[in-house]
Amino acid sequence: MKRLFFVIIVLFGIMTSCTKNFEDFNTDKKRPTIVPAENLFANAQKALADNEASTNVNTNVFKLFAQQWTETTYTDEANYDVANRGIANNMFAIYYRDILRDLLEARNVINASEVIGDVALAEQKNQLAIIDATEVFAYSELLDIFGNVPYSKALDITNIYPQYDDALTVYKDLLTRLDADLAAMDVAQGSFGDADLYFAGDVAMWKKFANSLKVRIGITIADGDNATAKAAVESGYAGAFAPDETCELVYLDATNSNPMYQDMIQSGRHDFVPANTIVDMMNTLADPRRAVYFTLFNDEYIGGTYGVLSAFSQFSHVADVVQEQTYPSVLLDGIEMSFYLAEAAERGYSVGKTATEYYNAGITASFTKWGIADEAPAYLAKPEVAYATAAGTWKQKIGTQAYFAYYVKGLVAWTSWRRLDFPILNVPPNVDGYAEIPVRFSYPAREATINPVEYQAASSAIGSDKLTTKLFWDKF
Repeated sequence: MKRLFFVIIVLFGIMTSCTKNFEDFNTDKKRPTIVPAENLFANAQKALADNEASTNVNTNVFKLFAQQWTETTYTDEANYDVANRGIANNMFAIYYRDILRDLLEARNVINASEVIGDVALAEQKNQLAIIDATEVFAYSELLDIFGNVPYSKALDITNIYPQYDDALTVYKDLLTRLDADLAAMDVAQGSFGDADLYFAGDVAMWKKFANSLKVRIGITIADGDNATAKAAVESGYAGAFAPDETCELVYLDATNSNPMYQDMIQSGRHDFVPANTIVDMMNTLADPRRAVYFTLFNDEYIGGTYGVLSAFSQFSHVADVVQEQTYPSVLLDGIEMSFYLAEAAERGYSVGKTATEYYNAGITASFTKWGIADEAPAYLAKPEVAYATAAGTWKQKIGTQAYFAYYVKGLVAWTSWRRLDFPILNVPPNVDGYAEIPVRFSYPAREATINPVEYQAASSAIGSDKLTTKLFWDKF
């Protein structure tokens, strides 16, 4: 009897000890339910920078679309097949799931945090403005790539059928948001500190980023809405990046390396060589940047024929510096600003300097970036380069030199070509004429299946869901 009583007491003790602090036993302390806002923001930054740099044909084919590179083994993407690998599906997922969703969660965490004191409040405002500016950047690229996209109803997990918003309306809203972000940023206060992978919490640089983004968006839509473009550029240019300033993520080592290093070195694959499109143009001008862009093959710079199988061993290669594990991913810089402002000056916008001055500044900054600044003056003095004597219209002059300066910035180069129609690209063998070169991404096939009503509405609104459907700002 005593033994039975003892067993009952022990069992009761076990039962009561198990129910005490029961929730602690069901909480995985290594998997917090609330992730710090700094971590979410940094994760979004890295996903954004990785996407900019990547040359993975499953996600980012813009270096191919811009004909900076061509393929050595599989030429589907160089011939504009984006369906085979579901590239558009993957691109949507990166922007909405990996970038925008993390930015939204970072904002939610910050808004839910208790803030005490003026300094903490100012820091919180800076953080929210920086998150918003980064979100604007991501949405602007989605618009540049696809046209109309989910925006006002995006990221709502209760709405799995979000509408696609009119692209011009969204661009205008993004500009309004940037104005609000600029007004909210206080350069005398902190933000994310070292958790900010781009500027280490420097709010003054974030203000330059926001102003630079206003200029980029303005120039992008200039042929579609000149009045909005003019206002955006004129209000943003003075506070934008100087020619030597940049927003970039500098990679660390093999465990945190540039995606180009991962794709071309770490993978052990040799899938790309420089395309004859860019190489031949630069050869014609004896452009000194060839030595830092490409390697020599038999003492010459020889690009693979775009869209044709080009054996890796028979052509120039991508220069080693671009394939280094620490090579930075550039999101936005003063080189872009210089060419945008040269264009703005030609459009009659009030931007302080002439088109020639900005054009020269852009080329000089490009040479400086690649470590050959001393060769810029002689290059600029060539009659075929000098702004006063180079061939063609201002669109041809600016478009050609911007194209060279945007090397390995595939999306920027492709967008510049779409807007300015220069330089003239090559037509790959499996494409039926110049008009078949893509001017947008088709929508993800998944959207046509999962969100068919809104997909059809969006396709009709932009003219059709084709690679060759020109966006509203691509007028010529």
